[in-house]
Amino acid sequence: MFFLMECTHHHDKDADRDQLRPEHRAWVASGGEGLARVLVGSAIWHEDGTARGHFGILEAARETDARAFAEGDPFATGGIVRDIRLLRLADGFQAHRIDPMTK
Repeated sequence: MFFLMECTHHHDKDADRDQLRPEHRAWVASGGEGLARVLVGSAIWHEDGTARGHFGILEAARETDARAFAEGDPFATGGIVRDIRLLRLADGFQAHRIDPMTK
């Protein structure tokens, strides 16, 4: 199954986020140690250029795995993430058109 994950960050956490970024990227690369495969993701910005959060398109066997991936991210466990939203995408989502971030 495919999911759109949107994570909203707490305000004024730029320094903490920068410190956790290497761990976050390692988590993404490992798919949360196999919980999910990250097809694509990026930071999300407010109009004024300040950080709003991040998103990802995930492939996971179950929504519980996708949620465990999102909740286990160092940005979440490190207090950067304020809210996690998961939306299931269509079964016909054309994932083959994306070069995945998690191999």
